[in-house]
Amino acid sequence: MKPAATVAAASAPTAAAAVPATAGSAPAPARSGPGVFQPPPESRFPQGEYGKVVRLGEQVFTDTGKFAARYVGNDLSCANCHLDAGRKAGSAPLWASFIHYPAYRSKTGQVDTLASRIQGCFQYSMNGKAPPQDDEVITALQTYAFWLATGAPVGTPVAGSGYPKLKKAAQAPDYARGEQVYAQNCALCHGADGQGQRSGDRQVFPPLWGARSFNWGAGMHQLGNAAGFIQANMPLGKGGTLSEQDAWDVAMFMNSHERPQDPRFAGSVAATRKKYHDSDDSMYGLTVNGHVLGGGR
Repeated sequence: MKPAATVAAASAPTAAAAVPATAGSAPAPARSGPGVFQPPPESRFPQGEYGKVVRLGEQVFTDTGKFAARYVGNDLSCANCHLDAGRKAGSAPLWASFIHYPAYRSKTGQVDTLASRIQGCFQYSMNGKAPPQDDEVITALQTYAFWLATGAPVGTPVAGSGYPKLKKAAQAPDYARGEQVYAQNCALCHGADGQGQRSGDRQVFPPLWGARSFNWGAGMHQLGNAAGFIQANMPLGKGGTLSEQDAWDVAMFMNSHERPQDPRFAGSVAATRKKYHDSDDSMYGLTVNGHVLGGGR
């Protein structure tokens, strides 16, 4: 069935470039083309105490549930949305985040530092709680971001530094078409029920909706972000093979399922949508298949 309301396309935000590292970091990495930044590979991790913190940052980033367990409330890791351990262009890479902040964000209504931006990821994408800004988890993630940004230009846009912006869909995103795209291209890894796959105690492929996925406050719940990420990166290893229309449609399907409540819940779904989600980019508060999204199950 189609949802009661169709959603128009919206633009996804992009990040900025990254800053040069200081003494103790790896040498500036090579670039593969004009405007294309290549962060240093894992083989060039720095040594000493600084290197230990960089490595811890990578571990927190790639296995968040293990290395930051006390702050995580679902089955996701940072690297599920920021691919190749935060390196991959077109998946909001971590190296770009380093110089993107401090920055004013309409979401918080204030200037956020990189530390407070990371705290938000734990609250929304991880459906958990924010680590204190002086916690080793925040320190390690900021240090890892700083090291990944080694040699990047300062204050100028860099290709691939955010999620791609897709043009407005030729046809309004559609649940039924998205369901077909999902079944053909996504269910093999993420499951017909959207709950991903586990191998022992490891989440191999992440859940895309439901109690163990990101909540309604996460950036990936926005159709523009999800569609841009999907078109550029999914199916895994086959990014760019879906059409932009397919990406919009499957983003609609994915984000027309229930997930944990927005931590900013304002007393009712209607009030929360009016305050935080009143745009065509969000399915929160809309009725899909007879269910008001955000109302729980």
